[in-house]
Amino acid sequence: MSTLVGIVGQSGTGKSTSIETLNPKETVIINVSNKPLPFKGWKSNYTQGKLSEGANYISTDVAATIVQALKYISDNRPEIKYVIIDDLQYLMSFEFMAKAKEKGFEKFTDIGKNTFDVLNASRQLRDDLIIFAIYHEESTSENFNPKRKIKTIGKLLDDKITLEGLFTIVFFTEVKIEEDQKPHYYFVTQTDGVTTAKSPRGMFDELLIPNDLSFVSTKINEYYN
Repeated sequence: MSTLVGIVGQSGTGKSTSIETLNPKETVIINVSNKPLPFKGWKSNYTQGKLSEGANYISTDVAATIVQALKYISDNRPEIKYVIIDDLQYLMSFEFMAKAKEKGFEKFTDIGKNTFDVLNASRQLRDDLIIFAIYHEESTSENFNPKRKIKTIGKLLDDKITLEGLFTIVFFTEVKIEEDQKPHYYFVTQTDGVTTAKSPRGMFDELLIPNDLSFVSTKINEYYN
């Protein structure tokens, strides 16, 4: 069974940048929002095309296509160890906008099922695969207390599926201005009562770790293997 990791945060807080440290020869990026990646030289390292022809970058917002790609990678690309699904919340947002004029609540069931299908497929892959699903966050309140969670399209979907429950590990981004007066980017590894961050006990020694997916992958593999 593969390892499913959620990365959650506001725009500009280092979610997609954390991809840069991964080895492109071992990584496939599935870009849901079809936006350029925020680090230098990414086009020379990630080739768009057919996975069957060795490409390591595809762009799609269709749930069935993502599921098919994940299964193909698991079965036919043994050199790939990491899959990034970037801006996965847009899978919900784009489908919601496409069905905006439809009446009734059935569309929320469809949107929830498509999201569940992608995440469920991500958990059923080759044992040595780590799937990183990147999301924007939203701030809500629970019993009048603030809460940071994965962004969805609203309460009607949240009532049907708790996305964080499908993940083994969930990181939230954190940005700190430090002594050099520059922003430093981190992942939060455990909840502080506000976020829905989580990771297995003992996997990470610190509450804050670098937003570095190569570092994260090493710690995950050391912990399980």
